[in-house]
Amino acid sequence: MRPEDFNAFIGTADTPVAHARRGPLAGATLAVKDIFDVENYPTGCGNPQKLAKAVPAAKTAPAVQALLAAGARFIGKTQTDEFAYSLTGHNSHYPQPVNPRAPARVTGGSSSGSAAAVSGRLADIATGTDTGGSIRVPAGHCGLIGLRTSHGRISLEGAMPLAPSFDTFGWFARNGALYDAVAQTLLGADDNDTTLSRPLRLQALEGLIDIEAMDAHSSSCRLIASVTSQPSLAGNISHELEDLYNCFRRLQAHEAWNCHKTWLTAGSRQISRGVRERFEFGAAISEETAIAETARRDSFRTELGDILGQDGYLVLPTVPGPAPLRVASFDDQQTYRARALHLLCIAGLTGFPQITLPLGEVDGAPFGISLLAPTGFDRALIALAREILKHAGRDN
Repeated sequence: MRPEDFNAFIGTADTPVAHARRGPLAGATLAVKDIFDVENYPTGCGNPQKLAKAVPAAKTAPAVQALLAAGARFIGKTQTDEFAYSLTGHNSHYPQPVNPRAPARVTGGSSSGSAAAVSGRLADIATGTDTGGSIRVPAGHCGLIGLRTSHGRISLEGAMPLAPSFDTFGWFARNGALYDAVAQTLLGADDNDTTLSRPLRLQALEGLIDIEAMDAHSSSCRLIASVTSQPSLAGNISHELEDLYNCFRRLQAHEAWNCHKTWLTAGSRQISRGVRERFEFGAAISEETAIAETARRDSFRTELGDILGQDGYLVLPTVPGPAPLRVASFDDQQTYRARALHLLCIAGLTGFPQITLPLGEVDGAPFGISLLAPTGFDRALIALAREILKHAGRDN
């Protein structure tokens, strides 16, 4: 396929953006999700009306600027699902990005263009965000490494907020060495140098996975076990997964509505169906409900933190199965989204870091296996991930 056939970018980098000529990322090309400000470029947030009214940014978002200062060269802004509020990678206002690893299937979103650009070798590094799964899902679908960082660890200044208590910075790369170089630039060292050595599984998650995906999951768990120690079964958590899923949905939607209601109610807005329905759902969430769900969230965060301690990490599938087909109906894609969020909401509610690794394949499509660690263990999680990828011969 030709580079333009991937529909990854929303425009060319026709205005040069200064970057360092030397540094740990020198020579690497950088694509930026179009919810981050880049100096002299408008930020469209996946909506043509927003883009039409946007003025060129006065300065670059600090996290993106750090990558430029480390030597990365900006090559363009990438597509995003509308307002970064979807998981499919399909924005009805623009041509759908193509999954280079499985062209008949969706890329996943909302960092769809970034994942397509890196998987299609149009860029070496691409930035994204993860609120509900927008790094983990497209990374898993497109056969990439993708880390949802500990909440608040990397600044999101200069980025469009969706749900601030969930929003996190993330990035894509094809190999562990480059992924770690970006981590060193953006994360520095972890505060705690404890090694993650106790892999765990939660029984409550097993019923969410397709049988074929379970096979990939099991083989990858055996691989992980051979590198570390035999995975133990952590049992069930006291909170029902359905309650946690609904807790996530309500809090995310409540925050998203509060962030964007001024613009959404200022006139006639062209919003795609799924995104519009999610904003409408958020508008109906009361403050009383948000307070009650926040208490549930805090309780779950404490419980999972106690299970993990200082050396434990969860092994789980990133999503229930391979990416949906591009031709799948709206309803079928929404069903997949709901199932996926039952898995994805764990990191979102706790704020813990989670990395997805390209270890599995189902029906010829990539299938990601995830590791989730206590908050602040981002570099330790990447180190463990690299060890596993090296053992699998997939670190280059």
